[in-house]
Amino acid sequence: MKIGGKIFSSRKTYIMGILNVTPDSFSDGGKFLDPDDALRHAEEMVRDGADIIDVGGESTRPGFTPVSESEEADRTSEVIERITSSFDIPVSIDTYKAAVAKSALEAGASMINDIWGLREEFEDIPDVPCRQEISALVKDNDAAICLMHNSRTEYPERHQEENYISRIKKELSYNLSLAKRAGIEENRIILDPGVGFGKTQEENVLILKEMEAFSHMGFPMLLGASRKSVIRNILGGEEESLFNGTLFTTALAAAAGFCFVRVHDIKGNKDMISMVQEICHGKS
Repeated sequence: MKIGGKIFSSRKTYIMGILNVTPDSFSDGGKFLDPDDALRHAEEMVRDGADIIDVGGESTRPGFTPVSESEEADRTSEVIERITSSFDIPVSIDTYKAAVAKSALEAGASMINDIWGLREEFEDIPDVPCRQEISALVKDNDAAICLMHNSRTEYPERHQEENYISRIKKELSYNLSLAKRAGIEENRIILDPGVGFGKTQEENVLILKEMEAFSHMGFPMLLGASRKSVIRNILGGEEESLFNGTLFTTALAAAAGFCFVRVHDIKGNKDMISMVQEICHGKS
């Protein structure tokens, strides 16, 4: 698939570096609010081998407080413009708001990372605009889009009531139908099973155990598990534990054939992917 000016092969696993320009993200909130700090961190990620940078201006941690479209756009647009003018790397905007996405695309972003996956039924949630606007922006700008599976509420024991992996795949297929109906080309679409979004610990673990099932959906898959609660609940919240746990999830994703991992720490995850690709897939 093509994102911006770069071609991404379905036979490799690529690094999406996380750049949160927020005061309250769970892992790096407040570190990169200043555009100069954000640009320096982007430079570090590029140097360490990131293949794409995902810029977010609103925390989506559990219990997050939504911010206005204008505030989120102000946080992200300048940073995106400075990154795209300084480095030859695609930039993604992590947003579900049409006005923010439009501002980001105008600033040079070439992908929208939508945590609600274009689903219309979430329009009753405050600050979740009509998904058709997002679809039109993707189509009209030849942008890429990541459609994530999201659940509004955690339901304990839900994963035992049915085949939970099949349920996620079915709901992702519905998200895909929305994108196709809007005229978005298939080679512009990435899917994400949504680890940590409206899911119990057991469900998050099940996704990590069954990732290969998602690789057979016929679309590039993205895993976003970096430093998340599924790791914290197993290893604790120490920095070293979160780093090591993230490396393990990256190894699982690469072995399962996922095309992208969205992570905070670039170099260690890049090295892990190189090992897995050489040993499991016979290529570096």
